[in-house]
Amino acid sequence: MNIEKYWKAVLDQNEEAMKTYFKKDAYVRWHNTNEHFTVEEFIRANCEYPGDWDGKIERMEVTADVTIVVVHVWTRDNAMSFHVVSFMRIEEEKIAAIDEYWGDDGEAPQWRQDKKIGTKIR
Repeated sequence: MNIEKYWKAVLDQNEEAMKTYFKKDAYVRWHNTNEHFTVEEFIRANCEYPGDWDGKIERMEVTADVTIVVVHVWTRDNAMSFHVVSFMRIEEEKIAAIDEYWGDDGEAPQWRQDKKIGTKIR
């Protein structure tokens, strides 16, 4: 399975291309919002999400059981930016399940800035 091409289809909100990457009975769970989607529901949620999107894979780890992908996702107008970690179970070169965790990018909370702890990654 080509993870890079899958993520391009996701970011392009390309419904037809996305369908080709999933097993028929696959599912996706977004833990931050406590949502469980069928493939059809997930593709609809992704493709109907407002805005034009871009992104890049920052890290990928492949084990015998799971492929872990970290992706930086942003709107093309740079109004919003997120990081997503996807735990993907691949079977027979198709996605069987994804557990995803989304986080908004932004500044450290004021209380940590006030304590002057931590430094910027980049």
